[in-house]
Amino acid sequence: MAIPYQGRFFPTHMKIYNLFPRLAGPLHQWKPHLERAADMGFDWIFVNPVQKLGRSRSLYSIKDYFQIDPWLLNPRSSAAPETQMREIVSQAESLGLGMIVDLVINHCAYDSALLKQHPEWFVKQGPRIAHPYCMHDGEKVVWRDLAQFDHLNTSDPEGLYQYCRDVVEYLIGLGFKGLRCDAAYQLPSRFWARLIEETKRAHPDTVFLAETLGCSAEQTRETARAGFDFIFNSSKWWDFSSPWLLEQYQLTRDIVPSISFPESHDTARAFAEYQQNIEAIKQRYFFAALFSAGVMIPMGFEFGFQKPLHVVHTTPADWENTSIDLTGYIKQINGIKSRHPVFNEESVTQLIDHSNPQILLMHKTASRKRNEALVILNKDPWNRQNFVSDNLYSLIQSEPPLFDVSPEWPLDYLPTPFQFELTPGMGRVLVTQ
Repeated sequence: MAIPYQGRFFPTHMKIYNLFPRLAGPLHQWKPHLERAADMGFDWIFVNPVQKLGRSRSLYSIKDYFQIDPWLLNPRSSAAPETQMREIVSQAESLGLGMIVDLVINHCAYDSALLKQHPEWFVKQGPRIAHPYCMHDGEKVVWRDLAQFDHLNTSDPEGLYQYCRDVVEYLIGLGFKGLRCDAAYQLPSRFWARLIEETKRAHPDTVFLAETLGCSAEQTRETARAGFDFIFNSSKWWDFSSPWLLEQYQLTRDIVPSISFPESHDTARAFAEYQQNIEAIKQRYFFAALFSAGVMIPMGFEFGFQKPLHVVHTTPADWENTSIDLTGYIKQINGIKSRHPVFNEESVTQLIDHSNPQILLMHKTASRKRNEALVILNKDPWNRQNFVSDNLYSLIQSEPPLFDVSPEWPLDYLPTPFQFELTPGMGRVLVTQ
């Protein structure tokens, strides 16, 4: 379902499963992962870059934007590479899953033919084409396998733009309905505004997601205003107390909806990060899914994987056999998210003070439909915490009743006063009609 938002059309919410190609293997091995994602209630599949890679073999070092990398192909299939990709996209769609792919046009592989064909498209450092870099803990990290496109100062802006436009058409031609725009804030807003407008004119159902992590709040706002359908937020790093997350949320809430994640292919695995505490990773998914309009996990999160995903070195042999299976829990949370409008948008969200500092009490109000929610979360994933309220109905504006739709042990009746002992990391969800 799509609805108008700021004059545009976009999905009301996105539940995204990141199928990481290095871990999943070639295309013909993806189907079981698609089926599992669909069964958990996800409606989108995000795959990292699928185009031909450069010498470093990093997924984000693209050498040829108009070829599928050979390692993804079924060696026993006589079908053309593009046909094989369309077939897997079709399988996903038959399961009710839209497909998103990375759009990497801020840089390319340093051994791409583009450097010789169009040197004017790249940032220069002296006589040489520059490598992109970032600052990490005060140190400059240079990606020497990459060449940085110069979208700001190239002498041929139209040529570079049309090339990127052709890349988008190629990916859409493979069947992808969504584009996750890598490091979107590094490109000018006017570039994105034109690319999005022209793409949507030809393909109205295309969804653009801006990867904006690591940039300032103002950069995020400026990028969001270019017409993106979704951005990614930083809730993964929130301590459940500091004011910064809600401040960031308010800056962009009226401009563009956002997507939360408890971990991503760029971060440590949550299960390892939280010392193998299963309650902590359940807590993190509970919050991520119910905080913002979108949610995403990478494959393996549902099984408590601990090995970080690597854009070069991960292989299907890194699949971990664990005793953990959160697929049922995630399915319950995704169902709650889908059924209640307040969790399908960037709703009006505020924190309510509580006498127990280990309790997060969050109130959400839908703007498009009359729907409220109280989210009660035990911040402590190691110990039980007691939640008490003299009158739950004093915390909402709607008339009674409130319904308990919590994923674990929902109550048929909510008494006044209300008291509940929350197990470690436990979350409860109360909604109005």
